[in-house]
Amino acid sequence: MVRGIPVGNTPGILDGATADMAFALLLAAGRRLVEGDRYARGPDFLRYDPSHMLGREIHGATLGIFGLGRIGTQVARRARAFDMTVLYHNRQRRPDVEKTLGVKYVTRDELLASADYVALNRSAHGRDAPSDRSRSIREDEADQHPDQCGAWPVVDTDALTEALRKRTIYAAGLDVTDPEPLPRDHPLLRLDNVIIAPHLGSATDQTRQRMAEMSIDNLRAGLAGKPLPFRVAPPNVAS
Repeated sequence: MVRGIPVGNTPGILDGATADMAFALLLAAGRRLVEGDRYARGPDFLRYDPSHMLGREIHGATLGIFGLGRIGTQVARRARAFDMTVLYHNRQRRPDVEKTLGVKYVTRDELLASADYVALNRSAHGRDAPSDRSRSIREDEADQHPDQCGAWPVVDTDALTEALRKRTIYAAGLDVTDPEPLPRDHPLLRLDNVIIAPHLGSATDQTRQRMAEMSIDNLRAGLAGKPLPFRVAPPNVAS
């Protein structure tokens, strides 16, 4: 049956804010920023010790990006500013981005073997959901990742928790969890080498304002019987 219900969204407007968040998580995880903040506020920080709480450098490192879409491209732009070598794996090559940003397409295995940091820029639902696990991280691959940031449902939860616990992964930064929020007794919450944000990827005043404006434009067009200016699918979708 044809329902004739148009579906709107807010494409493109949150790419920069979400990439900012991904890179913030990468920086914080690599330099142990949250752990350092807790230590600096606590009772044990009585003197400066130059050998304490050493982190990993970001500048000059190799970043592997799974999913070089709009957000992944924005992450690559930020990485280039830190003189990082940027590798990526995607269902389809992006020669335009390779030319403009100097990123290099590699196989999945090459990316996992070569990257110092791995960024998973992948939606967990809708049109962007992976159909072939090409951008998911399996248990047998978890030990290869020095650092990670990304959306939770494309990562094996138990494998990541165990790898962080064993320190085979140096650190991880997550903006989305599954379930969200995690149960308060979840073992991941007890680890110092993971940073978990409460789904803040698009949470800026400017981005949320523009998302609201685009949503209003869609609603007004829909109520007036006009095509949606920001549409996910054609208005006539067979069910």
